[in-house]
Amino acid sequence: MTDYDTQLAVIGAGPGGYAAAFFAADIGLQVTLIDPEERPGGVCLYRGCIPSKTLLHAAKLIHEAGEIMDWGINFRKPVINIEKLRDRKNDVVSKLTGGLGQLIKQRKINYLRGIAGFRDSHTLTVNLVDGEQKSLRFEKAIIATGSRPTLLPMLDHDSARILNSTTALELSSVPKKLLVIGGGYIGLELGSVYAALGSKVTVVEMTKGLLPGVDRDLVRILQKGLKDAFEAILLETTVKALKIQKNGVKVVVEGADGDTHSRLFDKVLTAVGRRPNTTDLGLENTGIELDGHGFIQVDDQQRTGDGSIFAIGDVAGEPMLAHKASHEGRIAVEVIAGKNVVFEPATIPAVVFTDPEIAWTGITETEAKEKSVEYQVSRFPWAASGRALTLGRSDGLTKLLVDPTSERILGVGIVGAGAGEMIAEGVLAIEMGANVTDIGLSIHPHPTLSETFKEAAEIFHGVATHVYRKRRR
Repeated sequence: MTDYDTQLAVIGAGPGGYAAAFFAADIGLQVTLIDPEERPGGVCLYRGCIPSKTLLHAAKLIHEAGEIMDWGINFRKPVINIEKLRDRKNDVVSKLTGGLGQLIKQRKINYLRGIAGFRDSHTLTVNLVDGEQKSLRFEKAIIATGSRPTLLPMLDHDSARILNSTTALELSSVPKKLLVIGGGYIGLELGSVYAALGSKVTVVEMTKGLLPGVDRDLVRILQKGLKDAFEAILLETTVKALKIQKNGVKVVVEGADGDTHSRLFDKVLTAVGRRPNTTDLGLENTGIELDGHGFIQVDDQQRTGDGSIFAIGDVAGEPMLAHKASHEGRIAVEVIAGKNVVFEPATIPAVVFTDPEIAWTGITETEAKEKSVEYQVSRFPWAASGRALTLGRSDGLTKLLVDPTSERILGVGIVGAGAGEMIAEGVLAIEMGANVTDIGLSIHPHPTLSETFKEAAEIFHGVATHVYRKRRR
């Protein structure tokens, strides 16, 4: 006998899990959603995307307040109330998760607060947060348990001086000196927040450049801005040793030349990636298989090696992005409902919410070179954009990668203020098979940053209004 029976069990209530559960309920399935939090939201809403972007917006306002002094508008030096800023972040999280809680009730989804593990291919054991243990019989299940920060074994992660992407967002204090280990998007975003709040931030990255894998022409513009915001950016540098002392954390780093030196920081933030939450799920009691990196192996319908169980989001492999998880969740539910669909997006966008932002979609120039894909690139500098100049944000670039034969858009890269909002046009262009002429003939509002997309397309044919390039014959 089991305590509960359901058509669909969804394990994990993040952007993938709750999106799948909501859609399944909308099309008439009986759904049980399982998560330890009081309301849906997952890491993204509670400890990731939403709180970090709330703090990044505050950092942007602080930065802009200083910038416009050159325009003849002077403010007093910002006085930062950490408690109120923390409350603001928590309030945003509370409102969003509260709204999701209401949607759970409206859709009549059975929500269990607890941790689930597989007893077999159709039964879950759920350890509820109140201490009770329940069993749940399901016809189909979707695993959407997300990921967690990768921890460095050399660190004492119980120390208040050692932060990760979760604890850094608690904003318990603002250290005078902060070391960020990792020059990827998480390290740069959180480093930007703390730098704006007054920390002297040093970033250590073991590779030759920040944001490994992202096109260098985009990263160069961002790095120029970060050099002013950060105390130091140490590339081709590794951390060899850390020692927690009464007065801080003594860190020994080694540069590309092999020389080592020590520095003292108040706190250290590790941002060296994330790992899938696939342990302690009882997967050994099912037909599910993992790859060498701990990801659940799925086919193009999100089906695992066990025919009754699906997996979506971070646990199902790269890229580990919330919007990818949500889309996979919809595909999995449609397959469960009997539709013949597959997960085959033409492109998945990515955004780094630094200042300036970087966003890209489709093939990058780096990938095109590695895979010997023929392409031509068309770049429009924001220094030639009227809207960028009015905003005081000429530090931007919009680039298109174009198939030289068909002239279809292969990839889009943008660096600049609001790049994350603009990239959606690039996603639509690639999904719809648009070419540069389609983009150039689409009337864009003036004056806007979106015009840079249109002008980048026109540059390809040498007919852009605000940049001269010899016309193609």
